Amino acid sequence: MTKIDDAALDRLFHQARTFSRWQAREVPDALIESALAMALLGPTSGNCEPMRLVLVKSAEGKERLLRCVSSGNSEKVRTAPVTAIVAYDTLFYDHLPRLFPHTDARGWFTSNEALATETAFRNSSLQGAYFILALRALGLDCGPMSGFNNAAVDAEFFPDGQYRSNFLMNIGYGDRAALHPRPPRLARDEVACWA
Repeated sequence: MTKIDDAALDRLFHQARTFSRWQAREVPDALIESALAMALLGPTSGNCEPMRLVLVKSAEGKERLLRCVSSGNSEKVRTAPVTAIVAYDTLFYDHLPRLFPHTDARGWFTSNEALATETAFRNSSLQGAYFILALRALGLDCGPMSGFNNAAVDAEFFPDGQYRSNFLMNIGYGDRAALHPRPPRLARDEVACWA
């Protein structure tokens, strides 16, 4: 494989930002679905793929979600063309006989609820990050965020309790004119060392 070009690196990382304000542009469903197809190619432990999404776009869906977000985030959700509820399936392991067929991986989790929960949360977070990169690669912008009531979102969108919300992510074409300067980042030596 060869390194991707600088324009692609800029789109994915150097010029990419977390957006709170959005252009009044329609986001095609097919574009989001294409990004999701790419995100599902990313690795998860044991190919467990626990991420589940609700793509909130309708006015009725937005109203339901707005009741669950903090006041500081309500305008972000209200104005975003789409808000994804990135969740995880607590019973993800029921799919492992198909997704990881060469061993009984399901048995790793059925007798260890703590391991199952930790695995589902960690890997849905990874998949959410892959989804961000895939959306950016296809020309969309993202605004991932906390600042919502998980229990309220789960009761509203996942009443049977099998799925649990992890984070929210607004999706659209960001308004670059509304961005603040990029906040500082930690230095490499503060986050990594060679051993």
